[in-house]
Amino acid sequence: KMTQQMRDLQLAQARKPPGPSSPNAAKRLYRNLSGKFRVNYTSFDEGSLVGRGDKEKLRKSYLFQSNAALFEAVELQDLDRVQEMLKHYSPEELDLNTPNSEGLLPLDIAIMTNNAPIARALLQAGAKESPHFVSLESRSLHLSTLVREAEQRVNELMAQVVNEAPNADCSEKEKQLKAWEWRFRLYKRMKAGFEHARVPDAPSSVHLSVASSSSLQVTFWEPLSVNSAVVTKYKVEWSCSPTFSALLGEAVIDKLKDLHFTIQGLVSGTAYHVRVSAYNMKGWGPPQASVPPFAIPSNWREYDGRAPRRRGQAEALDHLLGQVKTVHQHCICHEPCKNQPQSRKHSVSKSLKHLFHPGSKFLKTLKRGLYLTAIFYKDDNILVTHEDQIPVVEIDDTYSCLLMQDFLWLTKVSCMWDEILWLRQCVTVSQSSCSCILQTRFKMLLAISQMQGLLGIQDLGQVFFEPIKDKQGNILIVTLKEVKTNQTFESVRWVPICKLQSSRKSVSSPEEPTALDTLLISLQDKLAYHQRSSHALSPGLYLGYLKLCSAVDQIRVLVPEQLPNILCHVKIRSNPNISREEWEWLQKMASMEEPVPTEPEADRSQNPLFQELQAAIKELMTLVNISLQEAKDFRLYSQEVLDFGDQVSFLLLLPPSDDVCTAPGQNNPYTPHSGFLTLPLQIFELGEER
Repeated sequence: KMTQQMRDLQLAQARKPPGPSSPNAAKRLYRNLSGKFRVNYTSFDEGSLVGRGDKEKLRKSYLFQSNAALFEAVELQDLDRVQEMLKHYSPEELDLNTPNSEGLLPLDIAIMTNNAPIARALLQAGAKESPHFVSLESRSLHLSTLVREAEQRVNELMAQVVNEAPNADCSEKEKQLKAWEWRFRLYKRMKAGFEHARVPDAPSSVHLSVASSSSLQVTFWEPLSVNSAVVTKYKVEWSCSPTFSALLGEAVIDKLKDLHFTIQGLVSGTAYHVRVSAYNMKGWGPPQASVPPFAIPSNWREYDGRAPRRRGQAEALDHLLGQVKTVHQHCICHEPCKNQPQSRKHSVSKSLKHLFHPGSKFLKTLKRGLYLTAIFYKDDNILVTHEDQIPVVEIDDTYSCLLMQDFLWLTKVSCMWDEILWLRQCVTVSQSSCSCILQTRFKMLLAISQMQGLLGIQDLGQVFFEPIKDKQGNILIVTLKEVKTNQTFESVRWVPICKLQSSRKSVSSPEEPTALDTLLISLQDKLAYHQRSSHALSPGLYLGYLKLCSAVDQIRVLVPEQLPNILCHVKIRSNPNISREEWEWLQKMASMEEPVPTEPEADRSQNPLFQELQAAIKELMTLVNISLQEAKDFRLYSQEVLDFGDQVSFLLLLPPSDDVCTAPGQNNPYTPHSGFLTLPLQIFELGEER
């Protein structure tokens, strides 16, 4: 009866019901509703329901019981169940911040029973305290009322059990008595927890750093004391006065997943003092001043008034491309082929005519020549032709020019797959020349168009950083693209990669595999490279190691295998900004001819960047397997900070000037041999841009 009355109250007032009639019933309820919930509500035949109203009732019933299960898990202090429900259900599904009929939220119960682990789990999920507790007095009065009413109910039920003869009604009243005795003990424990609590101590540490020329980053840590109640929010205050006599602003942080805050809209060159206070159910604790005690918003560019390197470059390039298109719009190269002289048609080889023949299709085997293959993959599946072959088209069967120049040109073309037709038409006008390079590049554009047409896909993805060659004279250029959605195609289909590798019958010997066999053998490595090359760094300031090596036809750069689109690096700190003061210090260090002496301990504490750089250099040298003794002549690049957007920046560590780029055949003492690879510089630049 009591439970039914509470449910009626909940429906009438949009509040939540109290717990079940007994602790055992509570345990059964939240066990059934935790995790995947053993009661399979989706097993109902929703198709048999009359209309949307019934479905909505089913949904509300589901949410109603999941919320009740969370309350019971918190009341019974079952951390595992609480974490399980928070993992599988959103705050909205759990109705995390809607008070029950007693005016309590799950977080209220957790903090007033001083269950810090559950309270922190709820806070991480976005839980809040009840809005009914506007003051200490209101919270104390509310708890006293709950205790008094529960005690009164216990006394009433106890009298009824004692005075009534044993029967079915008496047995029911005994169950109610046990439930209310349990709830009475819970409320008394909550009341005692509130009365014995005290305001929190100050945050254990507050770190202040310069985030930009108009903002400061505040990072803080919770109080060390475990004797006070759980902290539920923090307050950040800032002022130009060290005594905080006149506050310029404050912010309350109640989302405690990350304990940091960025103060925006500050004046560059002005010193700001910051302090942070913690709050629990007893009120605000004392503030903790930041370290350093103040900071001045600034950026390294203010040192010499330098403008951002890339400002307006993308817009300028787009404008330039638009101008080129406008000039070529009425060019003769865009006239239909039938208007061209007859001799022009005859200059096109039979192999090129074949590309436009209605019977054009993918190749099954390679003969001596240059080819293009497109790898499309999704999870563990790959796109193949209906003959279970990787899509391959021919570029040139008489290829004899220097490959690297053409290959690097093709990698640049891959940045504008949608413009292939336009590029092909523009290159056509130069076909009358005898340039082998122009002839080859025109054939590359034709092959790309054919691949796009056969697949029905414009974007062929990223070009792998080196072509595959075999001893039979074949050269295979590979493009890679990950498909995120479930797409279907007309001329190709999805098959598992392992099935393709196991079913293909090799036509070459293990000692001299063809380019296609080599591709299949190394397919997982190439897919792993492609996935890793698209990973982005988390926000922060990094220390990168620049090492180049030259060959006859190219310069290559050292990169880590795990992140090949970025130089070898370690993270210095999470704040990507270099302040004007820090940059001035770096310039001073760079101007010294002698090595930087070890600074006294007192000076180190005043210069956090010195400590951060020391630790980062040691970590980076260990990463690339270079001893600190070998690195004693290394230097920091002091011309600029490399900014990659607003969230990532790099300082560069360089070997001695004679060893930055290793000549062909030269012994290189600064290049590690495992866990790294060298990419052509142009490929690396394209990867960084992507």
